[in-house]
Amino acid sequence: MDIQYFSLSRSGQQGSLTLRKVALFSLMFSTHFNGPLRGVSGDQGLIEEIVDGMEHALGIGSMTSSSSMSASRSMSASSTSTPASASKTASTSMSGSKSMSTSRSISASMSMSASTLTVASTSTSASSSTSGMSSVVNTTSASTKLLPSSVTALLPSTVLSTIASATASAIPVPQPVASNTTTSGNSTQPRAVFAHVIVGNTYNYTMSTWANDIALAASKGIDAFALNVGSDSWEPGQIANAYAAAGQYNAKLNNTAPTNATNTTTSANSPFKLFLSFDMSSLPCSAAADAQPLQTYIKTYANNTSQMTYNGRMLVSTFAGEACTFNSSSLNAGWVNALKPANSSLPGVWFVPSFFIDPQTFKNLTVVDGMFHWNSAWPMGNNNITFAPDASYIANLGNRTYMAAASPWFFAHYGPDTYNKNFIYRGDDWLFAQRWEMLVQNRSSVALAEVLTWNDFGESHYVGPVEGVQPMSQGWVNGYDHTGWLDLMKYYIAAYKTGTYPAIAKDRVFLWGRLAPANATAPADSVGKPTNWQWTQDYAWAVALLTAPANVTLSCGSTSQTTLVPAGLAKLKLKLNATCAVKAAVARGGNTTLSLAPAGFSFNMHPSSYNFNAFVAASPA
Repeated sequence: MDIQYFSLSRSGQQGSLTLRKVALFSLMFSTHFNGPLRGVSGDQGLIEEIVDGMEHALGIGSMTSSSSMSASRSMSASSTSTPASASKTASTSMSGSKSMSTSRSISASMSMSASTLTVASTSTSASSSTSGMSSVVNTTSASTKLLPSSVTALLPSTVLSTIASATASAIPVPQPVASNTTTSGNSTQPRAVFAHVIVGNTYNYTMSTWANDIALAASKGIDAFALNVGSDSWEPGQIANAYAAAGQYNAKLNNTAPTNATNTTTSANSPFKLFLSFDMSSLPCSAAADAQPLQTYIKTYANNTSQMTYNGRMLVSTFAGEACTFNSSSLNAGWVNALKPANSSLPGVWFVPSFFIDPQTFKNLTVVDGMFHWNSAWPMGNNNITFAPDASYIANLGNRTYMAAASPWFFAHYGPDTYNKNFIYRGDDWLFAQRWEMLVQNRSSVALAEVLTWNDFGESHYVGPVEGVQPMSQGWVNGYDHTGWLDLMKYYIAAYKTGTYPAIAKDRVFLWGRLAPANATAPADSVGKPTNWQWTQDYAWAVALLTAPANVTLSCGSTSQTTLVPAGLAKLKLKLNATCAVKAAVARGGNTTLSLAPAGFSFNMHPSSYNFNAFVAASPA
């Protein structure tokens, strides 16, 4: 268990705190969170009150060596202990070189402040925190030894009630909940979030389908659809339908004001917008005449009331396009002639393409007003995602707009007879949650975010309903609904836009994972194992949003683990190593308050095909 930071606060009087109290506090938390405590600091009266509740629950009397530490041995309020090595049997020394040991070699270092209790720890988990982001991570196995049930049953009504009454929120940083804690960045500066829509997968869409998608996306905090425009002859008709449906949606709101990043809010009454994202892997761009279809689209929708604008101009993006010259002398000259020709009546555009080029060459591209980093959504190797690729783009863009990507998954399974695309990107370690936490943490430098995708079924990173016409992906998409990710995304979107994580009004659990071992064999699958299959581990991934501290149980067959987690957002995982059904439950005071047993979430040790898509489920809102 990895609780890298834990915070409790209450205004209270200062006083002495015995070493025995610190030891018991450390023992309780390390036992229930399965990891050593690296630091304790804060309001001594509050700690005394909490530990008294622990003593009552456990029936523990005085411990030996109850020497006290006075408040004069304090560090600054902003100081925290720095973990040395992660060991469940490590023994760290008290401030002033005093050390202590319990049956689990628990130790703590003290740091006093006027109003906060801070607990920081590390674990032996192989999972690592990314870019300084902390999380509550369960890495224990089915054999994890918990305290006796008679004791754990007492905790919610004694210790946990004491904690709950003493603080408005007990939170793992940087996921503040039920409070107005702000993240890094300017909390008054709004951000906008888009979702990428493959128009090529909407052949049979009706106006009603578009309307339903728009209403669903808007309800989750998405501000606009980026319409991926391809070369199919029927696509202009569907793009027209999309704009018409958005217009109808906005008319019902009686609000058709242009949406900009400077006025986007999380209000349910915000208008929903659209913008064009030219798919240059499909559209031709070698001849000068190839620019004409792009210009026609721009002229058609520039003044549409549902068009997304940015800094007063029509927002335009691309997928690829780094090889386009439109018969000009260079990439830059080609796109200038296509989108910003001199002495032209073409409406002004704010051009934020996704060119797959070295960021150091951005200085040569005067045509772009910003850049969209498509591949920032996933780690490009067998490692956790980091913010480093974003930082490189941001540094090389200067004052131009940066648009980041966020995606929950990636798996394509096409053989040589179709698209010849059979590989995965690493989606482990709660990729979607980690990515959003990075964007929230760095929101001051990330103006726009685009979700990849709403409906790219072929690459398995869709978050919208499975509808429309699939690109021969039925074999790994049918039965794998991903809309369970939408409400988790909504939680993060609110934090990204405002700089404050929203209060949690109801317990929720989100579950996802593959349904077969990565190293399983499926001889009947002619496409074969996907490239990079070794990059993923056999876990069920979970995120819990809790209104108050609770015991969260993940189980699959005979494997079960229960973890006591604080209020807020907690990330947990369960090792899968047998054919079984994945379930989750939340309990307080011995009563189960939430049960999630999604039909279809069954891990199969002997699959018939290599399906590395994610099965996703969420408890009811």
